Amino acid sequence: MTAAILVLEDGRTFTGQSYGAEGETFGEAVFTTGMTGYQETLTDPSYHRQVVVQTAPQIGNTGVNPDDDESSKIWVAGYVVRDPARRPSNWRATASLDERLAAEGVVGISGIDTRALTRHLRSRGAMRAGVSTIDLDPVSVRERVLAQPEMTGADLSAQVTTPSLYTVGADGEHRYTIAALDLGIKRNVARRLAARGVTTHIFPATASVQDLLAVSPDAVFFSPGPGDPATADHPVALAQEVMRRRVPLFGICFGSQILGRALGFGTYKLGYGHRGINQPVLDKTTGKVEVTSHNHGFAVDAPLNTVIDTDFGGVEVSHVCLNDDVVEGLRARDVPAFTVQYHPEAAAGPHDADYLFDRFVELVEKRS
Repeated sequence: MTAAILVLEDGRTFTGQSYGAEGETFGEAVFTTGMTGYQETLTDPSYHRQVVVQTAPQIGNTGVNPDDDESSKIWVAGYVVRDPARRPSNWRATASLDERLAAEGVVGISGIDTRALTRHLRSRGAMRAGVSTIDLDPVSVRERVLAQPEMTGADLSAQVTTPSLYTVGADGEHRYTIAALDLGIKRNVARRLAARGVTTHIFPATASVQDLLAVSPDAVFFSPGPGDPATADHPVALAQEVMRRRVPLFGICFGSQILGRALGFGTYKLGYGHRGINQPVLDKTTGKVEVTSHNHGFAVDAPLNTVIDTDFGGVEVSHVCLNDDVVEGLRARDVPAFTVQYHPEAAAGPHDADYLFDRFVELVEKRS
């Protein structure tokens, strides 16, 4: 096996073996706590330009297959695992994980202490990193790491959005039409809407409000995606236009941060983010605690326990992460708009939050 190293921007270095493609790659080192769903993680556009560390020690047991992808390609910049499976063992597998990584040119590293790396990122925060199989000198690799752009200030949605409009039809009888702004959408979003009789028209991130309204939508959806929401001025202005027209609006993850900005709130970068499929969130509307799927490194800065007066009327925090009190959802009282910071489409992840798509449809029904 080819030797490989991982070098963090603060100089911490880990040595191991190559996994996937050989070469060199750079990105923001982040960790995800999911024990399953690695294929959905790899193909989630929200992980664009990130070196993903799997905290679960053994990865690759079920191989890969063409059905579990959440987009058309692997988006992670690099991949870090401790103990890769020697061979896949699942009736759905069509290839091994390392074969898929190599085929798409994704440089990875295996055989390192991912627990130690995770603890380091938890205490020091997510940071730039490099993985290399061609240069094993930590000093020179670190020089290139420090030359990479940071995630703060990164405008990435244009790099992951669809190049042109496409449509996902409703399953069975068509009930409603939704215009979705693709900031890094996952396939399961449209599937969960289709199961409720919704036809979803998915637009590029550059779409105008006139483009969205041209399909006569019953509602508008803002998708998840990568990057710093502070850079996303066009989607923010678009969300404001949608709310002025009182068209129902639902935002997930990056879309939630966009709507937060549109309502007048700030956003900020979390120390190490929320990534994984076991994050506890309180739904303040029902008082229930959900186990949820997350992938976000930024959050909305809003007070938790009061109704905030905005240009669009009263707004309140609807969901809160119980690990650290981070805002996980917003609900507007006077316009038909709400958000969640996590992933109710559950790909991968638990299905506790699937009801949020029902809330979206109910919002449309109330307007009809």
